[in-house]
Amino acid sequence: MGEDRRLAAVVALAQGMAAAHGLREAWRAAASGACRALGGSFAALSVWERELGRLKVLVNVGELAEGEEEFPEDEAYPVHQFAEITEFLHEQWAGGGEPDAWVETAEGPAAGQPGYCHQRVAALRRRGRGCCVVAPIVLHGRAWGELYVARPVGVPVFGRADADFATVLASVVAAGIAQTERLEEARRLAFTDSLTGLANRRAVDVRLEQAIERHRRDGAVVSLVVCDLNGLKRVNDTHGHAAGDRLLERFGSVLSLCGAMLPGALAARLGGDEFCLLAVGPPADQVVKAAGELCRRAAELELGDGVACGVASTEDPIGTVRSARRLFRLADAAQYRAKAERVGRPVVAGRAGPDDPVVRLADEPSREAGGERRRFRGRHAP
Repeated sequence: MGEDRRLAAVVALAQGMAAAHGLREAWRAAASGACRALGGSFAALSVWERELGRLKVLVNVGELAEGEEEFPEDEAYPVHQFAEITEFLHEQWAGGGEPDAWVETAEGPAAGQPGYCHQRVAALRRRGRGCCVVAPIVLHGRAWGELYVARPVGVPVFGRADADFATVLASVVAAGIAQTERLEEARRLAFTDSLTGLANRRAVDVRLEQAIERHRRDGAVVSLVVCDLNGLKRVNDTHGHAAGDRLLERFGSVLSLCGAMLPGALAARLGGDEFCLLAVGPPADQVVKAAGELCRRAAELELGDGVACGVASTEDPIGTVRSARRLFRLADAAQYRAKAERVGRPVVAGRAGPDDPVVRLADEPSREAGGERRRFRGRHAP
């Protein structure tokens, strides 16, 4: 491959990783770009999980052999089977050498500096491949994992120039992974409440809009539990804000525990003493049961005065729900009623008969005009 083509391949690999949305797409872009650049038929990206003592495959691309999956859940190999991970990648590089790639064939070592080839040779033969090039990936000054590209039997074997090029590609992949991880961390922080570790209001807004779209499209049941933690101001005034923060953290843990009763539910802190659970799929009665357990456990907390909890579900008789904003108003109104009546159980919108006061409160004109206690970011009409 000429220098211009190799430069173009490097640029394409870097651009592919930069355009990826999330780590999985970045892994796929890295493996696919390297496979094309090296003229391979198969490529894999693996990470060295030091704490588990294994090399875990993150992604496979190209011509997959029997049993191989694009994003395998459990394809991992003990590092003692690939001793170069601990000896070649770490000791030799840390001792002053360079993390160079090497080539192996179904017949044994070829160009480049070989590692401990017997397991890789066996793998090549077992999967009908003729040769491979293995390039260490170094991230933040440590051996992170490896890039693996293979060719089928009957085509030219990788040479020294290919191994050198694979080393360059591995460094590009490392830079792309580092950038993606930084972006993932930024996204995580943008959608996470820093005190409790739960999702934040921004995350709820996004997920609720998506959930209502699913409801409109295929009738998925969407339920929202909104709750206010009672007594936080008293705890802050009497015991100090550090105690108030501990109460918020403990209630956040209780909310997360009860949310686990609902598969896929999102547990979130909306701000201050306000929290919510968003569930898509589980029946309304199951959500109400989880909310009841939340009320029970909150009442047992050492500090605070329990929780006021309201529930709204598209499965209940609350009228047509065309917007996230309306479901939020219904759950908010139910929570408002629970707080006003000081009940130790969840109040559920739509379950008090044809003239349900919660539904009436949520839909009254003053709230439609923006008078609800808590503004929801959605702008759609109900």
